[in-house]
Amino acid sequence: MIQTIQPIPAFADNYIWIITEAGSNKACVVDPGDATPVIEYLEAQQLELSDILITHHHADHTGGVQELKDKYSPRVIGPTTSNIQGITQAVSQGSQVELFEQNFEVIEVPGHTLDHIAFFCSETENSLPVLFCGDTLFAAGCGRLFEGSPAMMHESLAKLTSLAHNTRVFCTHEYTMANLNFAIAVDSDNELLKKRIIEEQAKRDRNQPTLPSSIELELATNPFLRCTDSKLISSAHDQLGRNPENEVEVFSALRSHKDNF
Repeated sequence: MIQTIQPIPAFADNYIWIITEAGSNKACVVDPGDATPVIEYLEAQQLELSDILITHHHADHTGGVQELKDKYSPRVIGPTTSNIQGITQAVSQGSQVELFEQNFEVIEVPGHTLDHIAFFCSETENSLPVLFCGDTLFAAGCGRLFEGSPAMMHESLAKLTSLAHNTRVFCTHEYTMANLNFAIAVDSDNELLKKRIIEEQAKRDRNQPTLPSSIELELATNPFLRCTDSKLISSAHDQLGRNPENEVEVFSALRSHKDNF
């Protein structure tokens, strides 16, 4: 069973999540863009790397895979639709991955990239469901659309927000305050959002991660998940110069606004 999930900071704002198994020294890392901090953590904690989970092909999520594979010979699990070097188990929508005697479901979430997947476990013992979603769903935001369309990303986010509301959301960047600054600009009447800004800033002031988030919190405060809200529709109207025709247009207008915010 899973014992702990901890962040290993990397680069300027990445988190490489490390999952440890109860009763053993085995560990799994998610999206290791850099091998060095992973190796340092493993050695300091006397852990052995048994598995790597990869959500998508970007270098800041895969750059450390080969070095870690050469040193520890872990199982490397990643998207079937990708050409990521070093994958030993390719997975796609609906695949089941057993990790530390727990089942993770693979969810395809294209948009940020076309090969993007997420890993969801609903059955963590004595704990909450967990989601490793890479750069698709962020705390108070979502990933840029480098390869997919707005409709594609909107559908992918809908898949994730259909999960249990108490699901812990482990994304891979400390973008929270920047995302919240945008969120309040387009959703200025949201009292829960105002409260969240204070709480998350307090964490950053203590040099603590703002992650994990939760599906419930994101549904209440993430503008990209609230495209039927009148305030967000109004913000989209301001960007488009007309009434948006549907939720996808609202999402697209908000995403374009964030890109230039």
